[in-house]
Amino acid sequence: MSNQTFWSPIIISLQMISIASIIAFVLALICAWFMSRIAFKGKVFVETLLMLPLVLPPTVIGFGLLVLLGRQSWVGRSFEWLFSMPLVFSFWAAVIAAVVVAFPLVYQMLRSGFENVNPELEAAARQLGANEYQVLKFITLPLSWRSLITGYMLGFARGLGEFGATLMFAGNIPGRTQTIPTAIFTAVESGSIILAYYWVISIVLFSFLLLSFVQRLR
Repeated sequence: MSNQTFWSPIIISLQMISIASIIAFVLALICAWFMSRIAFKGKVFVETLLMLPLVLPPTVIGFGLLVLLGRQSWVGRSFEWLFSMPLVFSFWAAVIAAVVVAFPLVYQMLRSGFENVNPELEAAARQLGANEYQVLKFITLPLSWRSLITGYMLGFARGLGEFGATLMFAGNIPGRTQTIPTAIFTAVESGSIILAYYWVISIVLFSFLLLSFVQRLR
């Protein structure tokens, strides 16, 4: 086992989840604030749609990404025209898969945090002349900071462990899209059990540290 063989999926996973976790957090922050503060017709349907990836099998999510963003879709064709490379089976496909599976978990945590903020404090800020952005920045976010950090960490851990959607949409290309979960799958299939053990230990240890931090924070 060479150092490159061992470290390549770890480095790719960390690069992928560093980008995906930020994107998922920002999207979840916007959606959670909107859904917790604004009432509109069809709200239940929209929220169900946002939470759907949390309960769908990863293979279904991967298939959906192939249909919506694959080479036959207008998004996939536009991406390939702009960057001279297909979106499918690329690093960015792995990022998108991680964003989709991590988003519902982050969204759920952030919305819960926003709903626990005392609405009278927000109303008082508005009466003093604060606009919605100022209320969010100076009242809502500071009072829900534990939920923000917890949501981000849980999304980070969920995206890091994503397997099914990543395998279908981004593939399992060593040095390009092979993350720790897909590397473990390949190692077990090829009989490289010792190598699989090392990767399993690394991701279990990392996930344990993240969840320990979340539990201490809560």
